[in-house]
Amino acid sequence: MMRKKRPVWVPVVTGLILKDSNVLVGCRPEDKNLSGKWEFPGGKIELNESPEEALKRELREELGIDAKIERLKLVGTHTYGETGILILFYEVRYWQGEPKAHYHTHLKWTSLEDLKKLPLPEANQKLLPQIIEALKNE
Repeated sequence: MMRKKRPVWVPVVTGLILKDSNVLVGCRPEDKNLSGKWEFPGGKIELNESPEEALKRELREELGIDAKIERLKLVGTHTYGETGILILFYEVRYWQGEPKAHYHTHLKWTSLEDLKKLPLPEANQKLLPQIIEALKNE
């Protein structure tokens, strides 16, 4: 009997960065996979990092801000081929510095309504109803 190969799971943290009733998204660079898709800033959790530490580091690297990582709002999963992504979405309402596109080609503040119209990575698209619901309940 063939044993099914276990998928590789990659833990990822994402910041739902909120200002007024808008959320910050960035456009992925051309030389990366999923280029041209709009995503919430964040990235992979490194070994020996807590999710909150990872998100704080990623937001510093990607946006140049020092963010206060708040509540875990949503957890989701998605599979790209044989790789599973475990995504932790954290609320971020307070930060120091002005977000700048250090990693993304563009940044934009978007309303929840306009978020639905953007080309998002499959993982975010699949979770969009839960993301919007989590953001509305503020």
